[in-house]
Amino acid sequence: MVSAEIIFALVSFSLGQLGDGLNIFQGIYLVGLGWNEGAVGIALSLMGFTALLIQPFAGDLVDKTRADRRTFLSVAALLTAGSAMAVMFVHEGNVDHWVIWITKIVEGLSSSFIGPCIAALTLASFGPDHFDSVMATNILFGHIGSVVAAVLAGSIAYYRYPDIKSCFYVIAASAFLAVIFVRFLPRGNDAMGRGFRKSADQQQSTSLDGSETSNTQNVASNYYTVLADRKTLVICLTGFFFHFANANVLLVLGEIMGGDNDDGSASRSAIPLIGAAIVTAQATMSIATVFGGRMTEMGIGRKPMFVLALATLPLRCALILLWQESSNTYLMLTQILDGIGGGFFGLIHPYMVADISFGTGRFNVLSE
Repeated sequence: MVSAEIIFALVSFSLGQLGDGLNIFQGIYLVGLGWNEGAVGIALSLMGFTALLIQPFAGDLVDKTRADRRTFLSVAALLTAGSAMAVMFVHEGNVDHWVIWITKIVEGLSSSFIGPCIAALTLASFGPDHFDSVMATNILFGHIGSVVAAVLAGSIAYYRYPDIKSCFYVIAASAFLAVIFVRFLPRGNDAMGRGFRKSADQQQSTSLDGSETSNTQNVASNYYTVLADRKTLVICLTGFFFHFANANVLLVLGEIMGGDNDDGSASRSAIPLIGAAIVTAQATMSIATVFGGRMTEMGIGRKPMFVLALATLPLRCALILLWQESSNTYLMLTQILDGIGGGFFGLIHPYMVADISFGTGRFNVLSE
């Protein structure tokens, strides 16, 4: 029988391919159809902005629900994929704006459930003692999935140029795989999945049998008590502003490296560059995740890695501004900083949230 850790890794790999990395290819496709840059910018920003606003409410619902979180995860994956693929039905010309804008909002809503569901199921199945190591593996395989998706989509877009919409079938395949693998995930202990404590014998039972559920009555801390805590406030505001600032940097970078045709659309030669930018960042994130996980196991504190992750973002933006007239090689190097920042932040943030919130019953309200 396949271990729960492997199943979580496979689910994370599949869901990693649903990330917003293909947003750039959607932008290329829409510009090729005749959309202006403003309309494309709004469309590609709506998903991230919606997810950023909805994330706490999605996490709260994942905490409170008595339904199977695996069902939430499957539905979220299918809705995210379906919304992302709506771009394939846009007509040629600067039209159908509202269709894409609405589906991008739906995509943001549905994708905001994916992270909390994975985190909750991981905590429910392995408990706080094993959460760090299993979550690190999940994050690593999510980055690997994003690399594979970028390579596949970029290759299809390059060889099918200028008709690149076939690359979006990668999203459908990813969602299909995710739904299949989610069926084999353990449900774990629902109460522990929202950050409640359990006794030692219950903890062991959950690790051995993921289907076990607890009848222990727990009372969640009220929202004010949790959110008024200084550490909680700092971690929430830091996460919000990091994601808000980072949301469209890759899109701007893609626009600088692309846009070589007279109509402003990306030329065929720009597609491998954009794909390489995604791969460079995600590959670096994978390395940073492994490195960060090992540093954590060695007892090195979380704060140094977290501060390093935050520092890479303004440095990356400054270098893009400095090198915007330089060769694409220099611009590509800034993606290494994206990988370091995204890798450490994506790894350490859920660790710190678990440290702060475990026992409150509000774990997923605070998780990104």
